[in-house]
Amino acid sequence: MGSNRLIFHVDVNSAYLSWTAVDRIQHGSTMDIREIPSVVAGDPKNRHGIILAKSIPAKKYKIQTGEPLYSALEKCPQLFIVSPCYDLFVRCSNAMMNLLKEYTPCIQRFSVDECFLDFTGMENLYPDYMALANEIKDRIKTELGFTVSIGVSCNKLLAKVASDIKKPDAVTSLFPSEIKEKMWPLDVGDLFMVGRATVPKLNRLNIFTIGDLANYNLDILKSQLKSHGAVIWNYANGIENSPVRTSNHISIKGIGNSTTIPFNIENREEAHKVILSLCETIGMRLRDSKNFCSLVSISFRTSDFYGYGRQKKLHYYTDSTMKIAEEAYKLFDELWQNEPLRHIGVQVSELCTNEFYQITLFDEKNMDKNRTIDKTIDSIRLRFGSKSIYRCTFLQSGLKPLTGGTNENDFPMMGSTL
Repeated sequence: MGSNRLIFHVDVNSAYLSWTAVDRIQHGSTMDIREIPSVVAGDPKNRHGIILAKSIPAKKYKIQTGEPLYSALEKCPQLFIVSPCYDLFVRCSNAMMNLLKEYTPCIQRFSVDECFLDFTGMENLYPDYMALANEIKDRIKTELGFTVSIGVSCNKLLAKVASDIKKPDAVTSLFPSEIKEKMWPLDVGDLFMVGRATVPKLNRLNIFTIGDLANYNLDILKSQLKSHGAVIWNYANGIENSPVRTSNHISIKGIGNSTTIPFNIENREEAHKVILSLCETIGMRLRDSKNFCSLVSISFRTSDFYGYGRQKKLHYYTDSTMKIAEEAYKLFDELWQNEPLRHIGVQVSELCTNEFYQITLFDEKNMDKNRTIDKTIDSIRLRFGSKSIYRCTFLQSGLKPLTGGTNENDFPMMGSTL
């Protein structure tokens, strides 16, 4: 996979807000929320929601995606707030995907609002790739009503960075010959896989731009950041060769699920319900992938944004929702110090196929019973929908019986690796 590849990255501008704006206009609204200070946030009735998307006018008030709603309202009291609608976002995403499939079948859906397109070997059909990118951009704007930014390059990493360079409604190329001019001056935090926790570590090494990272001593970087240091060093130098995966399937090493809660969790019973809702989805995914796990991890973040985590190696393998939940409860109870919680996550790993697993003599009968129950629940949900059956503990709890949280605020199809 050399430099003769041609990859586009299509990224919807302020997706959740743009899609909401288009939907409101189609239903008769005379106000375009993209033109006023506005945000999409958890629950407008709850000042503790999280900002999911913001309009360009809202940026002037220094409102940030991910900040608490109450903080944004302090910056801009007249802020217009709308609730997210998961079904709408998926419909808009699917409409865009259907349009893009007219150009190439080789598409990787990276998240609900972005995807990669591979045009390698299609030079005779599309001789001018910049004209092609502009045609796609303009068709989405005209036919679907929202804008996108498109990055053009020879690999997915550079195409993704390129789409962020100029927004909104823009096409930008970033080929290896353009890295020094266009990418290296950017803040190091703008690089894919350089998260908020990594930026301070890099700053302590006097690394502030992507160029600083690209030209840093790799051995020193690996001594400080282990294998992750090598990954981001390669990315800073534009080195990345993963294929555009039309199935978006990766051999899994673990399965995780987490949720940001639009209100503070302040008692153990509520926390356990959120954990169970997360484990419901994890258990279904384990069984669907025909895997068992032997390591359970719990993580949570307090209302002050302090994070904690713990894991436990099991003496057996399991795909049981309740077994995973029970282990997660124990880990949580050992770790939690009664602080108000905003975010909870559960992960399972050290997987093996369910053809080869070990159980204790005492667990065998219970395990067969649990597996029968889980499989029955899975089949009902598969046929009649995820809301067709759920545990009575969630009745009148205000919590979703799967995933966790109180609204359809999930982020589907989100990729964590290119």
